Amino acid sequence: MADEQPEVWLRGPVHGFEPLLMPVAHALLQVREDLARLASRVPAGHVWLKPGAAASIGFHVKHAGGALDRLFTYARGEALTDEQIRAARAEGVPGEPPATLAEIVADVHRIVDRALDQLRSATVESLLQPRRVGRAGLPSTTLGLVFHAAEHSTRHVGQAITTARVLSGDTRTG
Repeated sequence: MADEQPEVWLRGPVHGFEPLLMPVAHALLQVREDLARLASRVPAGHVWLKPGAAASIGFHVKHAGGALDRLFTYARGEALTDEQIRAARAEGVPGEPPATLAEIVADVHRIVDRALDQLRSATVESLLQPRRVGRAGLPSTTLGLVFHAAEHSTRHVGQAITTARVLSGDTRTG
């Protein structure tokens, strides 16, 4: 649409973030915007459907937020909590009653806000600090984790958008 803004990364620097982390900030802000648009367009009956056995919109959105939370936990040099582990196991479960997309998106927005706050406080000196990931303690760095967290979240939001288009019968390309 003509009145829409360009994607976040094309709007210039965002005040308060280390310039080297601007791509991460841009990606997370884009996640917020894309999810808000998605939540306004998806009928309630589509949230937990699995077209062709693909993952549901609900799963992709919950996972985008959950993975972001977990990866930023590792970026702080911390281990996951029992609550984070339980939440990861339940990302594909609709719940009873099933969670609405608006509820899930609101949760993800809170997670993105916390991630952005953490990102604002990051220093250049902290970016290459070694970090361990998962029970196996696989090697990464603060920068590696926040970058992967941002790209992983955008990937799942994109999958949710695609699934919504499939379910709605939208045949536009691009």
